[in-house]
Amino acid sequence: MANVSKKVSWSSRDEDPAQGEGTPLLNGASAARYTRQFSGSGIFHIGRLSTVDLEEENVEEEGSILSRPKEIPHNEKLLSLKYESLDYDNSENQLFLEEERRMSYMGFRCLEISRWVVCGLIGFLTGLIACFIDIVVENLAGVKYHVVKQNIEKFTEVGGLSISLILWAVLNSAFVMVGSIIVAFFEPIAAGSGIPQIKCYLNGVKIPRVVRLKTLVVKVGGVICSVAGGLAVGKEGPMIHSGAVVAAGVSQGRSTSLKKDFKIFEYFRRDTEKRDFVSAGAAAGVSAAFGAPVGGVLFSLEEGASFWNQMLTWRIFFASMMSTFTLNFFLSIYHEKPGDLSSPGLINFGRFDSDSVEYNLYEIPLFICMGAIGGLLGALFNVLNYWLTIFRIRYIHRPCLQVMEAMLVAAVTATVSFAMIYFSNDCQPLGPDQSEEYPLQLFCADGEYNSMATAFFNTPERSVRSLFHNPPGTYNPLTLGVFTLSYFFLACWTYGLTVSAGVFIPSLLIGAAWGRLFGILLSAITSSGSIWADPGKYALIGAAAQLGGIVRMTLSLTVIMVEATGNVTYGLPIMLVLMTAKIVGDYFVGGLYDIHIKLQSVPFLDWEAPATSHSLTAREVMSSPVTCFNRIEKVGRIVDILSNTSTNHNGFPVVPRVNENNEPGRLCGLILRSQLIVLLKHKVFVERAHSRLKQRRLQLKDFRDAYPRFPPIQSIHVSQDERECMMDLTEFMNPTPYTVPQETSLPRVFKLFRALGLRHLVVIDSENRVVGLVTRKDLARYHLGRHGLEELQLAQT
Repeated sequence: MANVSKKVSWSSRDEDPAQGEGTPLLNGASAARYTRQFSGSGIFHIGRLSTVDLEEENVEEEGSILSRPKEIPHNEKLLSLKYESLDYDNSENQLFLEEERRMSYMGFRCLEISRWVVCGLIGFLTGLIACFIDIVVENLAGVKYHVVKQNIEKFTEVGGLSISLILWAVLNSAFVMVGSIIVAFFEPIAAGSGIPQIKCYLNGVKIPRVVRLKTLVVKVGGVICSVAGGLAVGKEGPMIHSGAVVAAGVSQGRSTSLKKDFKIFEYFRRDTEKRDFVSAGAAAGVSAAFGAPVGGVLFSLEEGASFWNQMLTWRIFFASMMSTFTLNFFLSIYHEKPGDLSSPGLINFGRFDSDSVEYNLYEIPLFICMGAIGGLLGALFNVLNYWLTIFRIRYIHRPCLQVMEAMLVAAVTATVSFAMIYFSNDCQPLGPDQSEEYPLQLFCADGEYNSMATAFFNTPERSVRSLFHNPPGTYNPLTLGVFTLSYFFLACWTYGLTVSAGVFIPSLLIGAAWGRLFGILLSAITSSGSIWADPGKYALIGAAAQLGGIVRMTLSLTVIMVEATGNVTYGLPIMLVLMTAKIVGDYFVGGLYDIHIKLQSVPFLDWEAPATSHSLTAREVMSSPVTCFNRIEKVGRIVDILSNTSTNHNGFPVVPRVNENNEPGRLCGLILRSQLIVLLKHKVFVERAHSRLKQRRLQLKDFRDAYPRFPPIQSIHVSQDERECMMDLTEFMNPTPYTVPQETSLPRVFKLFRALGLRHLVVIDSENRVVGLVTRKDLARYHLGRHGLEELQLAQT
């Protein structure tokens, strides 16, 4: 029998009957339902927070006063039931097969051309968004740094630099306040980089509101304010999220938010097609951010999409190329250099000349050591951010508190930056070929500038570029050491705020700083160090090591770094560094994105089943008993089951007849909640079909028009007379759902489920009778823990 004692359900204040995967186990007396009590706080409900989408409400015993507690308990051993799965497997019912058979070869060719057109539009619009973000950020940051620079120069002579500090902190806080308000109060899902959410979406999990138009608007506005506000953040993560939202909208040929249907691309209105286009959008975002089309394709393959084919690879590459071309074309026009398409992308690392990037074989062990350092520092970063996120979940759960925290971090960042610049005595000559955008003299002699200001008084992208390309002697070791330490903790504190922000650039900046320091120290301890220990070279290796230690990417990040720097010479060292950083980091803790996915209690499926799970079978994993429908079912029973808020099932096996004693019936097919809702909405009843009234035969277009926001069952009116009618499900059910025998091992079930992108897997006995149903949450709840195979609890979070 299934291990039913460990499946629990917590009540939720904002339950949507249309949401949730709905394990059939929770449909009956065999399911254990209870509400957990905490001392002194009464009953609580888990709902939505900025980081893990949780929202808590304290209900007094009298029931008259609602108050929010100061602390929200958080249990990591939970798996949320609020997330649905995507229907990546087509429902091959009669309607689908008839449409496919009617379509000619030319029709299929036209569909393929349409896919290329959609990918081109995705790349073009993503490039436009990247161009807009780049121009606005550069102008806002330029105005801010120009004003602060003039103020510092003024008060350096007459005294009163505290006024400059206050001005800098106020400007930072003002920008960040705007960005945080629009995220916290208007669209909390736009917080962070968006990469964990897109990674979950491409894994097959439907994250609520993640690809909405409103999310895109808030994401773009939020990242502009975050970067202009001087936070230790980057633009690359939000660009990936933005590209995914663009793809989800363009591929559907309509906007459900604006209630505008352009009557195009209707064939693509299903999860199967939509998720492929979202993969292209994520790749286009990477390409626009780094000028790395191939890296974008590999990013979608390595970090995102669970399902892949050859034609999808070429379409995604086309979208990535179009994104980079569009960005560079419009930036060249803006900078009055029409026709100059050599800009490497939104994040400009600058090109490494061939003469300056040579390396020797005996440096390979040094690079591997740097990879190990990056893995250790990345693990430390992730652990600190993990505990900080837990603290935010428990205490900083109100939008007003989230905005205040973001403003505090902005002010502290400005204060730390000012203090580092003020107390630094690292003065460098301001040569004629100096590329510093905002050089600060401060207490340096005439013709010199403060080297610490190059790192702090700049956008993170410019700081990375200066660490890569400034000549030896530009920074002294103390400056780099202090900057690495301070920026490490600032970036760790910043990631997870209620703002739109990425972690790529801060990670690269931290690694570039300690990597350059590593190169300087090598030059100091070796007699011939000046020949081969170029600090810019080691800054590049350190940047790759630090980023790899935090996000644990290997192949895609190698190609991104090679494309962004414009030279393939360091392909092998960067790959070795990233692999070493990943191995070392994984020994201590998971990657940053994986940590935040677990904190959101998302039923994310890894590439393989847990290594020690062969002892489990489908019978022990499945949910049972299963709610089944008759092939010809009474409308009233369908409505009652769909309206049952304690179950929220989304898939129902169809049998010839459901026995009164609940004995399993022979499997005839599988039908989805969304299909039943459309059938009820259009009153597809047997009695109407047999009556004299002519009724239009339902087509796939009716289901596609309702996608993706199918109406809740409560919005469909069914009269008492209609409840007595019958509904024939034969034409609409999938007559060939995937099934497994109940003795199938868990790894085999896992492989079939994940490889085919299933939402429901029916478990049958030797006589083809339905005995259970396996969903994503039934598989995701098993994972390897410290004490072997562990099972997570299921909760209505």
